[in-house]
Amino acid sequence: MIRLYTFETSDVLIMKRINLSDKVIVALKSDIASGKLKKGTKIPSEPELMERYEVGRSTIREAIKTLAISGILKVQQGSGTFVASKIKEESLAQRLRRADFEEINTVRSLLEKEIVKLACLNRTEEDLTAMQNHLSQRKKAIDTDQQQKCTDADIAFHVSIAKASKNKVLIDLYQNFTAVILDFFTKRKEQNMAYFARSHAWHEELSLAIVNRDQAAAEQLIKTLLDNNY
Repeated sequence: MIRLYTFETSDVLIMKRINLSDKVIVALKSDIASGKLKKGTKIPSEPELMERYEVGRSTIREAIKTLAISGILKVQQGSGTFVASKIKEESLAQRLRRADFEEINTVRSLLEKEIVKLACLNRTEEDLTAMQNHLSQRKKAIDTDQQQKCTDADIAFHVSIAKASKNKVLIDLYQNFTAVILDFFTKRKEQNMAYFARSHAWHEELSLAIVNRDQAAAEQLIKTLLDNNY
């Protein structure tokens, strides 16, 4: 539990309280989205919420005020606070699209490192053929200056590595990341072809490392790609 100590400056106290308030907001929204708190029902009292989330009264009041302003909760004087509207539960892909890119890249790094290790162990000849086909399409698109085809081939290449890992959970997680990666490519539209061309040799080396089952080389190449925002 994060505690607020009196020797801290007022600015630090405010920042900590805001941070805790955000956590309470997320938790309440999650309970509403999942149906634990239904529309029209009364939410737990302040003391109950304070105990549940291990925060002070002011933090609970700030969270409730924020949710009331957004129309999710409705405060009725003398009666309590009620759920005013439903919240649709977001898919993983939707949450990823609004996530900070640095956070996305951190998780992607963890995923990709594990994926290439497993791909080196579990890849089949069919997987290698798929990887090589996507790489060939990527190179052809670079040579003919076809941006969309290059983007599609790049993503398909990385997805084919994920599939070669033979871990269904990792495959599902990684495929959700492709929407975020595609958004990143779109935002860098003016740089894309030079961006793809610069990284193509690394992609070919990554494919070769998986062919040779060289986990160390594959992990180093993934690190190189991510360090350079590829």
